[in-house]
Amino acid sequence: MKPETRSYYEAAVLRAMTRVVSSLDQALDLQSLAREAALSSFHFHRIFRGLVGETPLELHRRLRLERAAEQLGATDRPVTEIAFDAGYETHEAFTRAFRAHYDVAPSGFRERAADAAEACHGGPATELAARSGLHFRNGRVDFDALTLPSTRGITMDVVIETMPTRRLATVRHVGPYSQIGEAFHRLGTLAAAGGLYAHVDPRMLGLYHDDPETTSAAELRSDAALVVRDDVPLPAGLVEVILPAGRYARSTHRGAYSALGDAWARLMGTWLPGSGYRVGAGPSYECYVTDPRTTPTEDLQTDLYLPIAG
Repeated sequence: MKPETRSYYEAAVLRAMTRVVSSLDQALDLQSLAREAALSSFHFHRIFRGLVGETPLELHRRLRLERAAEQLGATDRPVTEIAFDAGYETHEAFTRAFRAHYDVAPSGFRERAADAAEACHGGPATELAARSGLHFRNGRVDFDALTLPSTRGITMDVVIETMPTRRLATVRHVGPYSQIGEAFHRLGTLAAAGGLYAHVDPRMLGLYHDDPETTSAAELRSDAALVVRDDVPLPAGLVEVILPAGRYARSTHRGAYSALGDAWARLMGTWLPGSGYRVGAGPSYECYVTDPRTTPTEDLQTDLYLPIAG
């Protein structure tokens, strides 16, 4: 392991966390956080989540809510003002979010705090669960308790592979990533109708181009893909995409597709910082080794491919 590489990613994340803390009174500029880390927003947010346990936006929202809870218990500021400071445009939206995290409405939380003060014992807790230990306490964010997980002793099944340039036949999907199955169905239909399966690797790939933190779900772009021989004409409806050659870190996830986000977070937030490698150019992608139509969910195998520099 190269300590300077871990330090590089840790330093980038710590700088971003400082920016998050300093932006509690304003909207968070997620794109600039990634630019300052010299990473694409897609890769940056995966590394951040893996190291911290939540995305920058989740951290920002949680600290704002913790500040709001402290103000409800310690001041007589109107709930509407506290809601606006926490980034909510309406009292109702703030109440829904607050209740979801504290299991009580803001007014009820304030009443509990007042009752506790009158009885001279501790009021309701304002801190929400967070792996990083970073919380809003006593009018400030407490960096003294900040912890980032160590990668010492942690091992993952990661293989470094040099991949050739590959030609893909793709169907573009625009919308929530969870709905890309529609594009895979169309890809399979067009490939079968055009006799393409005699000339392809039958395993399908998924390429995800946009960061869900900075792009609305309706505008997320992804491609369902098959690797096709160079000399094979593509049937109408399929679009050619060239996947560049390069070195990739491959990790295997076994289980439900819904847990792939956590698998990426472990790869990029746990393995990558301690690996001695840095993220390289080109897209990350997923290779679906098993057929979900015939494989039990717990036995599904998905290979994650992360481009690495050098």
